[in-house]
Amino acid sequence: MVLLRREMGDVLRERRQGQGRTLREVSAEASCSLGYLSEIERGEKEASSELLASICRALDLPLSQMLSDVADRVSLVEAADTQMTALLTDGLARPLAQGQVRRRGDQVVSAA
Repeated sequence: MVLLRREMGDVLRERRQGQGRTLREVSAEASCSLGYLSEIERGEKEASSELLASICRALDLPLSQMLSDVADRVSLVEAADTQMTALLTDGLARPLAQGQVRRRGDQVVSAA
């Protein structure tokens, strides 16, 4: 399951680190405590829309761009989940029929 707060935190952290800035610098500019900003970046806390806007301003990152980046990340996770589900339902998770299984010592091997 995708957690939006985790994806948002990753986008914000990557932007901050890409600018070579510290949590202390960004938290001061965003008027947010250092500890709270750290929890947001780790996906442990959900920031209000007002605080997200303030953090984005401090990072010179348009809020719309941050949300677009998060949407792209969520889309990738959903696509991967869809592919995994398709693989599992197309046979990898299907049990073997009675005649398809044979034993070799203590091991069970497929007859196919």
